[in-house]
Amino acid sequence: MTLSTTLRRSSLRPAAAVLAAAGLAFTLAACGSADAENAAAEPAGDAAETGGPLDLADVCPSTVVLQQDWQPQAEHGSMYNLVGPDYTIDADAKSVTGSLVVDGTDTGVDVEVRPGGPSVNFQPVPALMYLDTDIMLGAVTTDVAIVSAADQPVVAVASQLTSSPQIIMWDPETHDGATTIEEAAAAGDPLVTSGEVIPALLESQGIITQSQIDTSYEGTPQRFVSDPAILQQGFATAEPYIYENEIAQWGRPVGFQLLSEVGFDVYPQALTAREATITEEADCLAKLVPIMQRSQLDYLEDPTATNELIVELVEAYATGWTYSTEVADFSVQQQLALDIVRDDEASGVFGQLDPDRMAQVVTDFGEILLEAGTIADADIDPTSLYTNEFIDTSISMGE
Repeated sequence: MTLSTTLRRSSLRPAAAVLAAAGLAFTLAACGSADAENAAAEPAGDAAETGGPLDLADVCPSTVVLQQDWQPQAEHGSMYNLVGPDYTIDADAKSVTGSLVVDGTDTGVDVEVRPGGPSVNFQPVPALMYLDTDIMLGAVTTDVAIVSAADQPVVAVASQLTSSPQIIMWDPETHDGATTIEEAAAAGDPLVTSGEVIPALLESQGIITQSQIDTSYEGTPQRFVSDPAILQQGFATAEPYIYENEIAQWGRPVGFQLLSEVGFDVYPQALTAREATITEEADCLAKLVPIMQRSQLDYLEDPTATNELIVELVEAYATGWTYSTEVADFSVQQQLALDIVRDDEASGVFGQLDPDRMAQVVTDFGEILLEAGTIADADIDPTSLYTNEFIDTSISMGE
């Protein structure tokens, strides 16, 4: 793969980049006709037992709409894993729809998964959910929920990725074998990011200085390849593989540390609903949330078919984003190897949100966002941002 091709793959996914785009105009996706259809036309699966935990027909909308925060990738596996084999792809509207299937069982409703990022003019997911109330659940990282709390309040109902896969990366040769961000940054080289949240967090801990902050990152590898002295944001689930295997001009390992190890303790892409949805669709969520909990674990156990769908969608949407099966497989490996997906430490339940952790995130990031002028008031009740009422406490990675 050439450098110019790979430039389109590296993303501006951090919350700060999405928030910075909040003022862009938004046009709801038109309901275009499906211009790509799964030729296999396989049966969706065996019908769920009437009234059973997998029967959604009487409690959920006929189509459950799920909104992602970026283009299709393996970090979104729990949503795409629910799309049955009878799916259709609408390349114009950028969506995939099929029977909502759980481990071979048809739940009686359809599921539609929509990508974010350029497909929606980079609008934050809370804004999308308020513009289109058909969206049942969206992927919303905690700091984005803090920003939207005043005008577009949303409530997380389950985590999927337990900690953030975001990293700071560097060239280990240039940085003398550094193994931590602090070691790599010690010489004073620039830290290149796409927003102010991450550098503000690192500066508050004394890991970097104000003079090192450079928020000019555009989501491409060009600068890193040409200037290996810099430190740069990335994702543990993508960049280490891409830089070593798919960027010929680099072709070697990168050093990195997870930002979650230095205080970036947000819940990334948590399954989130509008405040009104929590009450209006309570019966649906009571069944859907446990299905989502299990879907993430089922996906990680057997990701092959879902990864093939993700790559197919990337190709069909043709937005300039590129994503290979190899990167998807690497992402799954990293999610498990680095404990990016794990049970909640406090409860031992997969998907449950920890009250103490949520309170600390609001304290830490509320101050950062207030100082940056992103929010006007950091006095936010952490309990307003999440609920565990729909969680199935019997679900864990060790079950």
